[in-house]
Amino acid sequence: MLAMDNQHLKLGEKGIWTSIIVYCCLSLLKITLGTYYHSEALFADGLNNSTDIIASIAVLIGIKISRKPPDEDHTYGHSRAETIAALIASLIMAAVGLQVLYKAILSAFSESVEVPNLMSAWVSIVCAVIMYGVYRINRKLAKSTGSMAMEAVAQDNRSDALVSMGAFVGIIGAQFGLPWLDPLAALLVGAMICKTAWDIFRNATHSLSDGFDQSKLEAYKETVYSTPGVQLVKDIKARVHGNHIWVDVIIAVNNDLNVVQSHEISEQIESRLHKKYKIAYTHVHIEPLNFA
Repeated sequence: MLAMDNQHLKLGEKGIWTSIIVYCCLSLLKITLGTYYHSEALFADGLNNSTDIIASIAVLIGIKISRKPPDEDHTYGHSRAETIAALIASLIMAAVGLQVLYKAILSAFSESVEVPNLMSAWVSIVCAVIMYGVYRINRKLAKSTGSMAMEAVAQDNRSDALVSMGAFVGIIGAQFGLPWLDPLAALLVGAMICKTAWDIFRNATHSLSDGFDQSKLEAYKETVYSTPGVQLVKDIKARVHGNHIWVDVIIAVNNDLNVVQSHEISEQIESRLHKKYKIAYTHVHIEPLNFA
C-alpha cells in the first residue's frame, strides 16, 4: 500500500508542476497587461495567480516531505508536512488578498477612474479558458489517483477560472460607461483570495488539532458494527494525517473467541474501511463483551 501511495504522490507532483508553470505564465501576463491597460481587475487576478504559485509550491514541498519514511524523530511519518505547508501558504495568500482589497478601495474612491482597455477583457477570458483546461486535467488526475492534495489543487484551478471570468465581466462593464465596475471586480477578486486563504487556514488548523467530520465518523462506525463478529463498537476516533486518515476503534466480541478468531475480525475491519473509505491505517482494540 505504501508503494501505491508513493506512486500516487508522484503523479500528483506532475499535476502540481503543470499548475505552477501555467500560473507563472498567466501571472506575469496579467500583471504586465493589467498595468499597461489600466485594469485593476486584471492586475488583481494576476496577483491572485501569484499566490497560487506560492500555494502550489508549498503543496509540492509538503508532498515531497510527506513521502519520507518514518524516522526516530517522526515515528508516525511525515504526512502532516503537507498540512503545515498549506497553513503557511494560507497566511501568504491572506496578505496578498488584503493588499488587493486595499488597492481596489483606493481606486474605487479615486477622483479619476480610468476605463481599462478592451484588450484586457480578452486576456481575462483566454486565461479563464486555459485555467479551466488545467482544472479538467488535474480533476481527472485527482480521480484516478485518489489524491486529496490533487483534488484541492484542481478546485483551486476552477476557482481561478471563475475569478478570471469575474474580471472579464468587470472590464466589459467598464466599457459601457461604468468604470467603477473594474475596481469592483478587483474588490471581489481580493475578497475571493481572502476567502480561499481562510478556508485553507481553517481546514489546516482543524486537521492539525485532530478535528474530524463527525458524519464521516458515524459512517465508519456503521461499517465496523456491520462486520461479522463485532458485538459492540465501544469507541471510535479518527484523524487526518496529511493525505491519510487514521482510525482507532475499540470493539467488543464474544468471550469464547480465541486470539486467531479475534485477529480475523480485526483484519476484516481494516480491509472494509480501506476498500470503502480509503482508510490508510486502522488500529483495532478488542475487548470481551462482558467487559465492554
